[in-house]
Amino acid sequence: MTSSNREKLKSARRWVVKIGSALLTANGKGLDQVAMAAWVGQMVALQQQGIELVLVSSGAVAEGMVRMGLSRRPDAVHELQACAAIGQMGLVQAYESYFREHGVKTAQILLTHDDLSDRKRYLNARNTLRTLLDWNVLAVINENDTVATDEIRFGDNDTLAALVANLVEADALVILTDQEGMFDRDPRHDPTAQLLPEVQAMDERLLAMAGGGGLLGRGGMITKVRAARLAARSGCATIIASGQGENVLVRLSNAEVLGTLLLPEQDRLAARKQWLAGHLQMAGKLVIDAGAARALRQGGRSLLPVGVKAVEGNFSRGEVVACVDEQGRQVAVGLVNYPADEARKIAGQASEKIENLLGYVDDAELVHRDNMVVV
Repeated sequence: MTSSNREKLKSARRWVVKIGSALLTANGKGLDQVAMAAWVGQMVALQQQGIELVLVSSGAVAEGMVRMGLSRRPDAVHELQACAAIGQMGLVQAYESYFREHGVKTAQILLTHDDLSDRKRYLNARNTLRTLLDWNVLAVINENDTVATDEIRFGDNDTLAALVANLVEADALVILTDQEGMFDRDPRHDPTAQLLPEVQAMDERLLAMAGGGGLLGRGGMITKVRAARLAARSGCATIIASGQGENVLVRLSNAEVLGTLLLPEQDRLAARKQWLAGHLQMAGKLVIDAGAARALRQGGRSLLPVGVKAVEGNFSRGEVVACVDEQGRQVAVGLVNYPADEARKIAGQASEKIENLLGYVDDAELVHRDNMVVV
């Protein structure tokens, strides 16, 4: 059984997959090696279909608890951080081992909320992930629990997964959990609860339907709904499904109706255009020549320094700037890769000269096409 919206997922080329603590640790019994090997095999199968993958994995704190013989999740932050430090070793080692059996290279990335709220760190994380995807390296991401505090921690990996989906412009966010999906009522307390196969992510009624979390995880269905709403802001669809089902990821890629599909109101391009063009103020302007304007409008190209005639404003790296032609007409808006003073130094120059002019090179482009919307 399929639906038209599920069929659209067949064309989704970039997925973020999130696996929760209860699944990974068999409800607190230690890392479920058999299950991990099965999920890895499915992700490898998706890669072989041409799907780009980023994995957000919980389990470090839970695995640390098991190794230390703790039956309940600690309340003290320093104890959680210690558990995460202990458990992260086993978690990453297991993933690396299973992916290596299939010849797939992996990378570990630990993030805090501070990393994605800071413009420079946001671009650094984005560029690193984009490079790993280009190299066909599967990134395993977790919250950096060992340094996170109450002020900067994500609070749950569902939120982290949604932010990563925004970061890499994913087509689909798949949250694997120990529940079949989203129900209209809590199935643990109401046997008449009905599974919701397809809903709008921004439907306010979903928040009232969601329940709380368990002992091992920080969130429950409520955090998954909120994550889906966050992912929807960049046009990403979310699927909440049971990770205990056989070959669940491959079946989802074949448009089988499993779990709950939470749909965004806009497609990815429209959502990103709205974010860039409507929700952020311009920090400056890049005046571009006719050739650059044509390349942006017609060729879908990045903006290179050689096409820039003048730089206006005092912006920082990662801020939104307007790209205007020499008549002052806006051509595009986007996130700039260099601060204003450095942009002035490289304006009109070939990208190969950036390192000589600045003493370093981060990007060959002033504004990358992935961070740009032509208006």
